[in-house]
Amino acid sequence: MKANALVYSENELGKIDGKVANGLVRYSEKYQIDGIIDSTKAGLDAGEYLDGTKNGVQIYSGVDDAIENLGYVPEYFIYGIAPLASFLDKKQRAIIFYAMKKGMNIVNGLPEFFTEDEEFMKKAGEYGVQIYDIRKAPQRKDLHNFSGRINEVDTPVIAVLGTDCAVGKRTTAVNLVAALKQQGINAAFIATGQTGLLQGSKYGIAIDVLSSGFATGEVENAIMQSYENDHPDIIVVEGQGALSHPAFTSSSAIVRGAMPDAIILQHPPRRIKHCDYPDIPMPTLESEIELIETFSKSNVIAITLNHEDMTDDEVENTIVEYEYKYELPTTDVLKYGCAKLVEKLFEVFPELLKSRSVIWQPQELK
Repeated sequence: MKANALVYSENELGKIDGKVANGLVRYSEKYQIDGIIDSTKAGLDAGEYLDGTKNGVQIYSGVDDAIENLGYVPEYFIYGIAPLASFLDKKQRAIIFYAMKKGMNIVNGLPEFFTEDEEFMKKAGEYGVQIYDIRKAPQRKDLHNFSGRINEVDTPVIAVLGTDCAVGKRTTAVNLVAALKQQGINAAFIATGQTGLLQGSKYGIAIDVLSSGFATGEVENAIMQSYENDHPDIIVVEGQGALSHPAFTSSSAIVRGAMPDAIILQHPPRRIKHCDYPDIPMPTLESEIELIETFSKSNVIAITLNHEDMTDDEVENTIVEYEYKYELPTTDVLKYGCAKLVEKLFEVFPELLKSRSVIWQPQELK
């Protein structure tokens, strides 16, 4: 059974820094999300607020409001904000301490590790709760160097990369895996960030806290574990950052470690500057595709959109424009699903057609 959890996302639900909470609202195999804490949106349904469809995840003004309405204390309190500056201020620390006092275990996705904080550990002992630092790297003895074993994988490996951070790479990857499974295909998801791990991914690691000497090896190792243990028909790897982004090296580690056979590229057409870096302009799709294909020696086979700041008409028009300009299937998986992506994968990897257990019926774009 899933463990009950509250997710803290004060003033950030639906925003870029609220991407952990956003992801958990949409999907989680590991936790039953009992509510979101964001006083600026209290009383709303989180699913309806994010995507226009109610999913029963209520938004509360605070911890007491949530407990009073739920009638019980959830087992876990998840810190669901992922800011560029990861250190908590006194107010945020006090909220987490209060959640501990109420009896909730703390799940932390920040690179600021609560288990290395004397005050956090003292409070945890005082209140009899546990702290889980999701992004904390394994001990040195448990880390993996790149071995080259990825060359033994004869299963298609797909990487979902992007033109920036926080554009929806994981969301597209998770939805694509679900769509493939609906076709009876044994699809595996490899998480490379904290949200994917919190959602319950069986394989993966938060690579942005690893030294460069191990990031590539850990990506390779996660794929090899999936390949050897579960024998999937296809493996979908979550991207991080952007290959062109000067602030991140994670995309290059993912490409090197996964050696993907094909790439799906996620892009926010209305984003002018890089997320959290207002002085750095976004790359063009042309430049990112050229860089990715040169670096990876693989092809970008589809484009997926992040519809931030776009109307429905603008999304539809952009899809038509991109498909004509780039001659690649283009979609927004949150609005239109993954039919185009699955169809393209069947075209590029026809062996997948032999694996499906239902008749393929692609859905037309509305």
